[in-house]
Amino acid sequence: MNKDLLNILSNSSKDIDNQQLMDYLAGKLSENEKREVEMQLADNEFLNDALEGLENVKDKKNINVFVEQLNRELQKKLLRKKLKKQKRKLPHQRWIYVAIIVILALVILTWFMIMKYQRQKG
Repeated sequence: MNKDLLNILSNSSKDIDNQQLMDYLAGKLSENEKREVEMQLADNEFLNDALEGLENVKDKKNINVFVEQLNRELQKKLLRKKLKKQKRKLPHQRWIYVAIIVILALVILTWFMIMKYQRQKG
């Protein structure tokens, strides 16, 4: 099996190996290994949902293609989200700098006006 296809759960819990999950779906595990996987699935809701989704694929021969497509789409979506988040950060930082400069200018201007007023009075 292509190593690139085994990263469907790469960012999830490390309780179960991706190859082990794919072997479980393909029916390549011994009874003891199946029992181990099923116990881990019972404890981890995410893994259980992932397995159920992969089991719903009608053509088991194309499951690798399906997994690869899911990974690509997930990576694209995460990249888009990351780029949106980065775009939002830049304008906020600019506004902070502008606000600080304006506040400092107002404070300095106020100080000069107070000093001028005190000189006229005294």
